[in-house]
Amino acid sequence: MATNSAGVEYEAVSEPYVETENSVDNRKDVSDRLLKIHNVTSNRFWQFAALTGLMFALGIIGFILKVASGFDDKDVWGYYVAVFAFLMTTTAAAPMVAIAPRIANAHWRRPISRAAELWTVAGCLNLVLYIPLIWLLPSLENGRRSLWFYGQQASKDQFWTGFESVPAYSPHIWATLAIVSLVVLGLALVWLSCLPDFAVLRDQGTGWRQKWGRRLSLGWIGTTRQWNWQYHRMGIVSAFYFMMLIFVHFFISVEFLMVHVPGWIDSLYPITHAHNALQAGVATMMLTIFCLRQFGGYKDYIGLDQFWGLGKLLLALSLLWFWFWFSSFNLFWYAKKPSELSLLELLISGPYKIMFIAEFLLVFIIPWFSMIWNPVRRSVWGPAVIAVSVLLGTLLDRIRLYVASWDAASRDFVSMLEMEMHEVPEKIVTPAIADIFLIVGFIGGSIFIFMLASRLIPVMNIWEQKEFLLYKAEAQYHRAKVLVLGKPR
Repeated sequence: MATNSAGVEYEAVSEPYVETENSVDNRKDVSDRLLKIHNVTSNRFWQFAALTGLMFALGIIGFILKVASGFDDKDVWGYYVAVFAFLMTTTAAAPMVAIAPRIANAHWRRPISRAAELWTVAGCLNLVLYIPLIWLLPSLENGRRSLWFYGQQASKDQFWTGFESVPAYSPHIWATLAIVSLVVLGLALVWLSCLPDFAVLRDQGTGWRQKWGRRLSLGWIGTTRQWNWQYHRMGIVSAFYFMMLIFVHFFISVEFLMVHVPGWIDSLYPITHAHNALQAGVATMMLTIFCLRQFGGYKDYIGLDQFWGLGKLLLALSLLWFWFWFSSFNLFWYAKKPSELSLLELLISGPYKIMFIAEFLLVFIIPWFSMIWNPVRRSVWGPAVIAVSVLLGTLLDRIRLYVASWDAASRDFVSMLEMEMHEVPEKIVTPAIADIFLIVGFIGGSIFIFMLASRLIPVMNIWEQKEFLLYKAEAQYHRAKVLVLGKPR
């Protein structure tokens, strides 16, 4: 019998919790099983690594051919810039699948957060691709449009405060700083996340993996101070990574796309470009976890909860894609200025019409009409197929926009500040052999780098799997047992 605050006795019904799995033996078992999967490299892995490595070699050949051709003809560089933008849209945005759900304390992201963070290693390839673009992007001295106030001082006698003009290479400086910062923040994020797992490799690994873990663990022993230090540093780096990702896409969409098309003024498009990255990043991770589940040996860890969680995000982002596109389209359609009608003809109704229709179907229609059905969204194969659709549509979108823009940039306008396109290109720029090598090679190269990184770093977050044991228990609820999940912090 028990007594409440009013002094009334009542019979207390005991509903004891079932013994949780949080024990020393279970935590060690989690480490042993995940390390066993990590240490085993199948023949299928090496076969696919050889294939992507060969693709990467073709990409390097295409890279050399493209750089050797010079930087004078802008139209021949359209596919190169499109590949760079596509990789920044996919590999650079994939870590957001780990960052955003971690901030929301979502437990379903635990088995896939490390895989998302590993894509930051592949982001180093984006930095290599960016280097030739420094020479390709014209300075502000040629009179092109830009966000930067250049040459605004009318005469030397005019009062000058220091803000009327900026260096002629301001776009190059700021874009370089932004992309380098994004890569450094990504590597810092994956290193901070891996510290406890490096300690596991140091203590339980063998051979070169043990030496690798000893060097990178920095004496990690798991004290309360170390856990708090890691938690706060990961939060800070994650927040800066998100901000820098938006900042980078702002620069890419403006300096490498919009300013090269006369009359293209759209204040909404930079954030549209960043949103496309979030959508493609979710699709990239959806395809990644499908491969890890089916071929990587993680079927016991990656289940329907992960596909369902990502499926809901992809559905929302696909609907948001239409909102962004339709908002910009309305502005151009109803204004009907000559420059805006020329822009619509260039990007939608002209030579790239079929490509736009295919992109519209792949990025919006197919995900929308597929993901609204629970049997599709709560499956393994359904989200993976839809992810392929989104990635193909995103690639077509980048080719359509960047190839068309750099083709327009090669036209001989009287002044790049003109707000009217006198001549709309009538046909699509045909990709050269080097362009095909670049598209195939650097997409394959990103996958190749990710696969190599997965051999150095456990692709499944070991410490988060063990931490999950602290937050789950089974409780007796009437005649059934239910899973109770606690929220961290």
